Amino acid sequence: MSSQVKNQNKLKHLASAASVALAVILTLLKIVAALYTGSLAVLSSMIDSLADIFASSITFVAVRYASMQATDDHRYGFGKAEAISALVQSAFVAGSGIFVLYDGIKRLFNREVVDKPDVGIAVMVLSLLATLGLIIFQKYVAKKTNSLAIAADSAHYTVDVVTNLAIIVTLLVVKFFHFYWFDTVTALLVAAYLLFNAYKLACHAISILTDAELSDDIRSKVCQIVMDSPFARGIHDLRTRDLGGAYMFEFHLELDGDLPLSAAHDLTEMVEDNLQEAFPNAQIIIHQDPVGIKEERLDHKLKYRRRKRKK
Repeated sequence: MSSQVKNQNKLKHLASAASVALAVILTLLKIVAALYTGSLAVLSSMIDSLADIFASSITFVAVRYASMQATDDHRYGFGKAEAISALVQSAFVAGSGIFVLYDGIKRLFNREVVDKPDVGIAVMVLSLLATLGLIIFQKYVAKKTNSLAIAADSAHYTVDVVTNLAIIVTLLVVKFFHFYWFDTVTALLVAAYLLFNAYKLACHAISILTDAELSDDIRSKVCQIVMDSPFARGIHDLRTRDLGGAYMFEFHLELDGDLPLSAAHDLTEMVEDNLQEAFPNAQIIIHQDPVGIKEERLDHKLKYRRRKRKK
């Protein structure tokens, strides 16, 4: 394992551990605030933090599992454990949203007074500042390591920032204007936001687990790098996927048909090195084809299927 990969794994481990620790601390603080204030908005944030403990713990385990090296049984590695973690996180977020939504609807018909809002405000401001610090660190780690699990955890805590701000505003409104219904309305909006973000997290995770193609920008960059080689005569049947923190590229490289096998191999290695420079840790499989060969190609099959769907 290279020193770069080891450093990336250390960063991911540290970020996931920090996430679990913060979730535990914030949950304990919000339990106290919810009991003191009786605020549904604070309770909704506490439930979300409780879900954070489970979700971040899963991320903690998934990051370590995904960092394992390839084995005889898993020759692509264990990177997709991070996508599974993100999918489970989306379920926790959705569960939190459903719970708050149910309690909010119930309170629309049975009004409850929010007491001692100052305690809730203090706890939520502290929670907001701590969460912002964690998000900054997580985004740094996600950018350095391309970790889906850390990115998903960061997205989850970004939602927490929005909800914390909304709850602070709510408690201020209750404190100064005594609009107690505002607490319930905020909780319902927070619940809707939680459900929306759960949907986005799930879609992203499922796209990786089902081997969805990478973005058009990445595919175009791969083609450009290949065709920038003066000996490359073409590229076709490009397939890409995210293995969980590392990309995989498979394609056919068209070369001069008169090249000796050893020369074709050396040129292909040059293309692979260029791609590795642009996409570190990428797994690359290249099949050499003599230019102009007539064969049934994946590109042709996919183009035919697109035409059939349009009819």
